[in-house]
Amino acid sequence: MIDDIKKDAATRMAKSIGALKENLAKVRTGRAHPSMLDHITVKYYDTDTPLKQIANVGVEDARTLTVQPWEQSMVSAVEKAIYESNLGVTPNTAGTLIRLPIPPLTEERRKDMTRIVRQEAEQARVAIRNIRRDANGNLKDLVKEKLISEDDERRGQEIIQKLTDQHIKEIDELGQQKEADLMSV
Repeated sequence: MIDDIKKDAATRMAKSIGALKENLAKVRTGRAHPSMLDHITVKYYDTDTPLKQIANVGVEDARTLTVQPWEQSMVSAVEKAIYESNLGVTPNTAGTLIRLPIPPLTEERRKDMTRIVRQEAEQARVAIRNIRRDANGNLKDLVKEKLISEDDERRGQEIIQKLTDQHIKEIDELGQQKEADLMSV
């Protein structure tokens, strides 16, 4: 029973870390990276379709992304979706190839992005703590139902706490790594 609670908590914590990684990937550093476009959807035959399913996204150089739709008729729709995505980039089209020059970040914008990274990391920490609270509540319920002893509950809480500490540490490392990426020119 304690193992089930631990496995459930570990799975949920891993999902929280995954969500944090996705959110951090959306935060733009000064470098071009294909994941910057992961959240963009394009109207494709009246259906919202992720950009990466209808176009090839690549990196031309450190400051330029390239998007090449597989159908020439989709170039204008892809260009419009990128423009409306609030990425702060203006698409340049040459035939079927769309180039996205990534402007360098100003110092003020870097600080704003750092603030966003810290907020995302704090939200992930809160999610991990909520999962810990739920797991500890489940352990207390088992004690009330006399399915486990209080000693087992304490051991279970220690296991959950170690799991929590491990995931919080990983969140801190991801946040620091992203902040370092943002502040490097």
